[in-house]
Formats: sequence, structure tokens, C-alpha cells
Amino acid sequence: MADERQRARRSCLSVPGSNPRFLEKAQTLPVDAVILDMEDSVAPSEKDRARAAVVEALTSGGWGERLRTVRVNDLTTEWTYRDVIDVVEGAGAELDCLVLPKVTAARDVMWLDQLLTQIERANGLALGRIGIEAQIEDAAALTRVEEIAAASPRLESLVFGPADFMASIAMKSLVVGEQPPGYTDGDAYHYVLMRILVAARANGLQAIDGPYLQIKDVDGFTRAAQRSASLGFDGKWVLHPEQVEASNAVYAPTQADYDHAELILDAYEYATTVRRRGAVMLGGEMLDEASRKMALTAAAKGRAAGLHRTRTFDPATDAAY
Repeated sequence: MADERQRARRSCLSVPGSNPRFLEKAQTLPVDAVILDMEDSVAPSEKDRARAAVVEALTSGGWGERLRTVRVNDLTTEWTYRDVIDVVEGAGAELDCLVLPKVTAARDVMWLDQLLTQIERANGLALGRIGIEAQIEDAAALTRVEEIAAASPRLESLVFGPADFMASIAMKSLVVGEQPPGYTDGDAYHYVLMRILVAARANGLQAIDGPYLQIKDVDGFTRAAQRSASLGFDGKWVLHPEQVEASNAVYAPTQADYDHAELILDAYEYATTVRRRGAVMLGGEMLDEASRKMALTAAAKGRAAGLHRTRTFDPATDAAY
């Protein structure tokens, strides 16, 4: 299951679950993941209809290799339990992950884990296959992010929610993703992004940056994406087709990094299965299980970006050519 969790999420397109036209459009875009949203983008009066539309969209197929993800409502609302039950009972076999918004403590993730397990058992679904993505969206969540990241083996990623977070700390800005007025040195989001990233990596999770709301400003989106990508984030939420190409490019590995990742996987596989050794060498580089995990993510990103290998592992010399 650990290998299955290292899935490319360079671009994560969020679309309203109540809008059939947007759901249909999402199937044509070159994104790594689609988030069928039942939370903020769906009006309270449309929640029931959104659940039905999401189940229909998932079971109708047409998603290709994209991750199929649904964002349920947060646990302070009356909709969450029904979101989970209806979607998983109706389309659990076609669902990869659930996004839980506004997570404030480990208990929130544990609740979702337990409910998913009950539904899977009752409906004959594979236990533990459906993953969880936890959104970190306020100051309280950030202070507990390490506990949240360790809350469940189902967790696949931590997702930064910038708009709600900015509101929770009273940041002096109404432009989500941009530096607040008067902040001229450094990056106002660096601490938040780095703490989420460290908590994610410490628990083998991916770290995903939140959306950039100025959907027509592709340069601004790219600038914000480069900020988190340079730290090590795996991808970013996108809200508009014009953001997709930029997100895929920013979070994809270079050709050299992709080749290196594939070589690490080859070398590790050969050493542990053919030679049956734990010590793995690639040229002058010592590899271990952590190296393999890192390489899995980079290789998946490279393949999703359409990169092709230019170097091959030579087991006779433990090197590449």
C-alpha cells in the first residue's frame, strides 16, 4: 500500500460536484487528480444533489489515469457523515481518496478512517484502499500538524488551505496566495509551508499547496507554485484550465532528476531481489529504502509529465550508461 500512496499530484483540479458541465470538462484536462468538491463550491441547498451528481460522475467512468478524489464537508457541519456514506456506498470502487477539509486535530482524521472502514466492511470493499487527504486551514491545525500527519495509515497528503488560514491569523491581505501589503522581505507563507512539508515528509506523506484564486493571472499562479515547489511540495490545487499547464511544469522533475529516480529504482530492485542484499550502490551513491521512496515519487511525476528515460542501469558495474 505504501507504494500506491506515492501517486503524482502535480495538478489537482477542484470542480464543483453540483455542476455537470464542469465535471465533464474535468475529464478532458491533463491533470493528475480531480477533486469533486461538495464543500465550499456547493451551496447548502445543493448538497444533496451534489452527492448524487458525484456518485454518477464517478461510476460513469472516463477519468483515465487521473486520481478520483472527493472533498466532503467539514466536521462542524450536518452534511459530513452523509457525504461519506453516500459517496462510498455508491461509488467506493471508483474512488481513490476523500479530502477532509478544515482538519483541526488527529481525531478528525481518525473519525473518517473508522467510518471508511465500517463502510468498506459492510459493502465488501477492499479494506484501507480509499485514502485520506487532510486540509490544514487554520492556526489550530498548524499547531497540531505533526499529530494530524500521523493519525492514520490511510493518509496520503497534507493540503494547505491558504484562504481560511489567512483569515484565521488575520493576515492583512485579501489576495489569496500573494504577499500581504507591507511585507517586503522574505515570504509570509514560508513558516506555514515548511511546517506542513516537514510533518508530511516525517510520515511519508505528500504535501500539496492550496489554490491561487486569481485564476486569470497565470504568472502569479506560477510564481506562487514555484515558491512551494522549491521547498519540495508535490503539487498544487488548480481552479481553472489555464493553471493546469503551469502546475504540471512547475512540479515535474527535470530530465536529470527523472533519470536518476528511475536508476535508483532499478538499482534497488536488482540488489534486493537478484543479489538479495540490503546494501545498494549506484555508482558512488549508497541507497536505502528511503532513497527508494523518494525515487518513487520523482519517477511517478516524471512519467505523468511524459518524460522518457535517457539512461540505463548496468548491474555489472552498479552504474549507469
